[in-house]
This record gives sequence, C-alpha cells and structure tokens, in this order.
Amino acid sequence: MCGMPQQPPVRSSPTRSRRPDASMSLITNVMDHSLDDGYAEAAARKKSEGEGGLPKTLRAKLGLAAGLVLAALVVTVGAAQARVTAPAVAKERQELIDRIDGETADADKLEGTVDKLRDQVGARQRAALKSSGGSAEADLMGMLSGATAVHGPGIKLVVNDAKEASSGGDGSNPRETSGFSDTGRVRDRDMQRVVNGLWASGAEAVSINGRRLTALSAIRAAGDAILVDNKPLVPPYTVLAVGDGERLSTRFQNSADGLYLHALEENYAIRATVSAQGDVRLPAAPSVIVRTAQPNPEKTEKTEKGTS
Repeated sequence: MCGMPQQPPVRSSPTRSRRPDASMSLITNVMDHSLDDGYAEAAARKKSEGEGGLPKTLRAKLGLAAGLVLAALVVTVGAAQARVTAPAVAKERQELIDRIDGETADADKLEGTVDKLRDQVGARQRAALKSSGGSAEADLMGMLSGATAVHGPGIKLVVNDAKEASSGGDGSNPRETSGFSDTGRVRDRDMQRVVNGLWASGAEAVSINGRRLTALSAIRAAGDAILVDNKPLVPPYTVLAVGDGERLSTRFQNSADGLYLHALEENYAIRATVSAQGDVRLPAAPSVIVRTAQPNPEKTEKTEKGTS
C-alpha cells in the first residue's frame, strides 16, 4: 500500500525544573560565598602549616596563661576599688546634701529675723508718728508715707496675664522695648505704669497683692517674675488704691496709663478689671527707712570761696 511516508511522532523535550532563586544569582552567590576566597586560602594555609588554633609550644601557652591572669587581675582590682570607693563617694554626697540643708535652714532663720526686725522698726516708726501729737498733719504724713494702715473708699484693679501667651508681633504696640513687645504676660513695666497712673489720678495709698507701696518702693523683674521691694508676686495682680472711688476710676481709665492698659487688653489679651469699692483696707509698709542727704562742709566751703 502506497502512501505518504510516516513521520516519527514529535516528542516533547523534557521540561527542566528551575530553581526558585534562579533570578537572584548574585545574591545567592554572595550568600554561598560569604567569605572571600583569599581569606579562605589564608586560613587553609595556616591550618596546614600548624599556625592556627591554640599555641603549641609550652612557652606560648605560658604566655597566654599569664596574659589571661593579668587581665583577670586588672578587672578584679578595678571592681574592688570601685566597691571600696563607692561608700566614700556616697558619704561625701550625703555630707554635701546635709551642708546645703543646714545652710538653707540658717538662711530661713536669718530671713525670719530680718522680717521681725522690720516689723519692730515699723511699729516704732508708727509709734513715733502717733507720739508727735496725733494731729491731722501727723496722720496725713503717716498715711502718705505708708507707715500706718489705712482704709476708706477706693478702687480695686485686677491685672492678669493672657490665657495663652502669644509670640511674634511687629513691635507696633504700647510696649516698644525689646522683650515686652511679643508676649501676653504682664511685665514689671506694665505694673509701674499702672501704679504711676493711679498716683497721678489722685490715689492716696496703693498696694499690690497686699504689699503697701511707698515713695521708696521698687517694682522690678527677675526673669518673668515681678518683684515689689524684692518680694516676688504671683498673678493675678490685685491693686488696691484708696481715694474717691468713682472719680479715681474714671480719671485713671481716661489717663494715658489707663489707655495703655486698655491697649494691652485689646492687642495682647491681658485681662484687667476696674471696680469702685466702698471700703478698701491697706496694711502698713513693713518698714519705711527715710534717707536724708547732708551737705559736705568741705565742698560747701570750697564752693563759697569760688563764688566770692
């Protein structure tokens, strides 16, 4: 039977399975040969020559043992010294703490003594004023100088920091001085202007947070704290002033210093309230030390000779 020659059936070539990491040959090579060939050859050479591992000779072994003993000795001595000196350091530290506590207690006692002496001086000053005859002029002098406690109609002014102090600003504000132009906190300069404004508006006596102000009082700052006669104050600042209540309040708010305070309220959220009071009570100043100047006779004589 004739026909087309039969061709052998096509056989599919066997599929070869691929390694899952075939596409990562570089990483695989690095992992399989993590040690450089040169290092491997050097290690094999040393091993064949007998140079690797522990020392072979007795002298080398003794040297290694001596080194280990010396290292252990150094560590042991260091630990022993640290253990011995630790109580001494702790003792010195405790002595310093006790000394600081003792000095602090002495300073507190001295401060208490100073306060008592100030009270005694103030009491004697007030007694001296009363012993001068009890005249209206002496009473007025005692009130204006702050040597005697006073009470009467007046106003109550409460000044407090802003709820949230702000930063920034362009300097166009009532507080032009650097350090006062970018804050919502009450500063010593603000309280100085408030007090001076009250005096100018007709106040007869003024106190801040219970501290009586006199002609010798100073309002200063230490950091962010306001000091009155070197005593720190804590906000809110309550200012009491004796005078004609309604009139004093109106005159102060219409004055330059009252407008200054109002500008601080509007621009920097500083809080301030003014209210007339039927009766406010101000304590006497702790002490009023009056200082007087005396002419120098030599200077006076030279001046007179030069004039003649």
